[in-house]
Amino acid sequence: MRRWQQWAQQFSSLMGLMLICVALSIATHWKSGENLFLTRDNLLTLLRQVSFNAIMAAGVSVVIVTAGIDLSIGSVWAFSSVVMAHLCVNAHWSWQQAAIAGLGVGLLCGLVNGLGVTLLRLPPFVATLGMMSIARGLAEVMTGGFQISGLPNAFQFWGQGDFGDVPVPVWVAAAVIVITWALLRFTRIGRYLYAVGGNEAAAHLSGVPVWRVKLFAYAYCGLLASLAGLLATARLGSVRPSDALGYELDAIAASVIGGISLMGGQGSVLGTAVGATLIGVLRNGMVLLDVSAFWQKVVIGVVILIAVALDYLVWRRR
Repeated sequence: MRRWQQWAQQFSSLMGLMLICVALSIATHWKSGENLFLTRDNLLTLLRQVSFNAIMAAGVSVVIVTAGIDLSIGSVWAFSSVVMAHLCVNAHWSWQQAAIAGLGVGLLCGLVNGLGVTLLRLPPFVATLGMMSIARGLAEVMTGGFQISGLPNAFQFWGQGDFGDVPVPVWVAAAVIVITWALLRFTRIGRYLYAVGGNEAAAHLSGVPVWRVKLFAYAYCGLLASLAGLLATARLGSVRPSDALGYELDAIAASVIGGISLMGGQGSVLGTAVGATLIGVLRNGMVLLDVSAFWQKVVIGVVILIAVALDYLVWRRR
């Protein structure tokens, strides 16, 4: 029954995405006299932009499955990217070494979050809120508040290049989604993640190493946040300490819209990919329709509220 509910929620998200696409096609045609939405260039740009949020949302979905939350992912994105750019441009490391270091920073931030939740028994909201401030502050300290640019072209290819006429970040995002789905669906750690989110006390009594499972979830989330940040930095060719400000909300919203329950123990990362695409389509469509950036925030906020409210109602009924 629960599996049927998951598929029903994901299908409803997919149907909502299709309806929004149709509505935006009609609206842009009515406004400009041509269909600006369903053009090849616009769709490729849309997919490239969606890929960054999809990668980060895949990571936070793993945390939410355990009934946790990670508010630090936007700051971890920025801090990891700043470390990578600093090592590459100022310390003259190769971009490969700098990228590995950046990913390591994200992994370390995730581990610290996990240790705060497990060893210190801090509420996930508190632990990750602290990391959000720490990571953002360290990014500002390293840069002095200024932008770092001058990244090598070979690194920028990972954000700007295409492979088979499809943007490279889209391929990376697809790989991340498939790997995360397989991790949750077919592995022991995946079953443990759902068990901890469904009933932590029962999982502990059943022999599930709860603290290790949570530590893995937060570390994986931090790693994917840094990966998304590095790809976005490669796309822009530069990084600022203020990058990804507020992006954690988009990632969490993508997860909830796609069927990941904030109460834990339910959902699929495939739905998360649909949720990330839906948010990206909404933003892209509003830009094409010349909707004010302020009203865009209002619309996205309303979508988040509706998604969370529906998730809570479904949880109460269940």
